[in-house]
Amino acid sequence: MTVQDGVRLASLFGAACFVLGLHMMNSPATARRGNQLSAFGMLVAVIAVLVQVSHGGTMNATRWLVLACGALIGGAVGLYSARSVAMTSMPQLVSLFNAVGGGAAALIAVADYHHDTHLSGGVATASVLDVLIGCITFSGSLVAAAKLQGYFSQPVTFPGAKAVSAILALASVAAGIDVIAGAHNIWILVIVVLAATGIGILMVLPIGGADMPVVISLLNAFTGTAVAMAGFVLENATLTIAGALVGASGGILTKLMADAMNRSVLSIIAGGFGTGASGIEVSGAGGGSVRSIAVDDAALQLVYASKVIVVPGYGLAAAQAQHAVRELAELLEARGIEVSYAIHPVAGRMPGHMNVLLAEANVPYDQLREMDDINPEFDRTDVALVIGANDVTNPAARRPGNAVSGMPILDVDRARSIIVIKRSMASGYAGIDNELYTDPKTSMLFADAKKGLAELVAAAKVV
Repeated sequence: MTVQDGVRLASLFGAACFVLGLHMMNSPATARRGNQLSAFGMLVAVIAVLVQVSHGGTMNATRWLVLACGALIGGAVGLYSARSVAMTSMPQLVSLFNAVGGGAAALIAVADYHHDTHLSGGVATASVLDVLIGCITFSGSLVAAAKLQGYFSQPVTFPGAKAVSAILALASVAAGIDVIAGAHNIWILVIVVLAATGIGILMVLPIGGADMPVVISLLNAFTGTAVAMAGFVLENATLTIAGALVGASGGILTKLMADAMNRSVLSIIAGGFGTGASGIEVSGAGGGSVRSIAVDDAALQLVYASKVIVVPGYGLAAAQAQHAVRELAELLEARGIEVSYAIHPVAGRMPGHMNVLLAEANVPYDQLREMDDINPEFDRTDVALVIGANDVTNPAARRPGNAVSGMPILDVDRARSIIVIKRSMASGYAGIDNELYTDPKTSMLFADAKKGLAELVAAAKVV
């Protein structure tokens, strides 16, 4: 067997690991092993590429040194990020990784176009698509990361923005057609780079905080598509397969999350929904009154319940309260109380945010219940404990004429009693009052999620 045959087999093995790893990520119970299998497949694919390069006769000491430095720096940054970034900042990190992936894919196409003066029509087309999608992903992901970090969570619009976007789109298409037609001038491709970069910025700027989970998923799909195009440019099957997997799975997830908000992907890209968490206290919805509750009374309700459903939201993540809620749940379970967790598809600030957060705290996988599965159980639930979730529990979604109309929600208001742990009456990302808070069955425990849960645990132990 020749070296090239070995490289092809290793690349195929790596791609198979990606497919199996992605399949294993369908279940929280096997997601960790799926991630490890995918990482192993990537390691095999990288080694295969290094072997291929070493036998290509194009490497010298300087090039090996540059390659080694890049690998060491990138690996060190990745390792540091994985170990040091808090779960609350994971959405920003994912956006930055999307930017890196899209930018790297675009650079591959630019380099190949610069060095190869006789691109075939198929490769030229893939190169243009790679640059276009990759640059949109790069700039859009950077803007999304800045929004998630809180630098400007509000939608940003200005007069003429759509006209500018249209001009940039026309410029990128015209330059791209010129490249595909056979023109070989690096400055033509630079036009595509600059226009696509501008499109990415203008695409994400007007999108509000409420849509950020969907935007992250969409940009992830873009990254995968750009990588697949890079695979066509380099004639690398592993890149093509890996990119196609990410692009397809990201696209499906984007559609599912948009459906969970009862909105189309196009309307989300149009932007403007959600004002971002302003921190401004709002009045009770419909003029109703808000009833606060003491910690001891809340603990009493919980320990004498038969069934409790915990509804986690971004407030839980922001307070790093996942371990505290697990401790409370274990205390209740020790008393024979049935405890489960209701997970809304867009709870938190990235796809799967709540699942990952609770899995980190070793919450049993079988207690994490998706919206469609858990909603029928609220009618027979004694206490629904809502921790920092806002828009995904708002009954106003069942009525037309407001920012969350038609959005599928968790039917928290159908529980016999509701306890909401929240720092204030500030609105959520949709910028409207949550009518759940003025429901006669609802009691508000005003506290930081971590502190409030710790106090509940302490009070429940002495009841």
